[in-house]
Amino acid sequence: MLMAFVSDIHGNLPALKAAVADAKARGAGEVVCAGDMTGYGPFPDEVCRFLKERRIPSIIGNYDRKVIEAAELGRAAAARMKQKKRKILLWTAAHLGDQSRRYLAGLPEHIARRLSGGHKLLVVHGSPVSLEDTIYPSITRRGLEAKLGGQRPDILVCGHTHIPFVKRIGGALVVNCGSAGQPVDGDPRPAYALVQAEAGARPNGRIVRFEYDPDRTIAALQKTSLPKGLRKDFAEGSKMRFLE
Repeated sequence: MLMAFVSDIHGNLPALKAAVADAKARGAGEVVCAGDMTGYGPFPDEVCRFLKERRIPSIIGNYDRKVIEAAELGRAAAARMKQKKRKILLWTAAHLGDQSRRYLAGLPEHIARRLSGGHKLLVVHGSPVSLEDTIYPSITRRGLEAKLGGQRPDILVCGHTHIPFVKRIGGALVVNCGSAGQPVDGDPRPAYALVQAEAGARPNGRIVRFEYDPDRTIAALQKTSLPKGLRKDFAEGSKMRFLE
């Protein structure tokens, strides 16, 4: 069974469409989203509708939760944020339709599933600890066990950091699928993960960097009131001016 995992799309619809098309072309039988569909990019509503209409299994991300709070509470939800981050959050909430808000609000915080080959899969946004917690490539076996608690998945998939990697730690395959919409490691190509899981074999995975047309996203940004610096972020994939 070949599965694709995307995360941290952040309102970049052209990149999401390219990621799903690329994964399907490589033979992925299913695509799963590990959260943060919204924020920073110009297409938050369109991204949510794309995932919902195509029935792509998804979980909520930490930014998605902030957007829901902003949609409900308005400026009060962003009172402690810096000016530009507040502007991004409130713009995103204002440009999310009612159906997309309900869609986000109804998403789970994790997906736990036993795959057809018998392997246990756990998909989280940050880590099993919380939506905001992080898993970096430097994580050790001891560190991972602390985050897992009593859980023992064969495959742990996460996002949040935008730093893609695949690493086997103890008995688990740990996969951070990076960002399918807003890379931050100097490579403007977004990333997603492919995981192969078959009965009688250890799961294996790899990161895929894929091409898309960033000019469509940047042109759409120019038509919004979002901070101008975001255009350079999406074009270069090299700065973290607004990333939390």
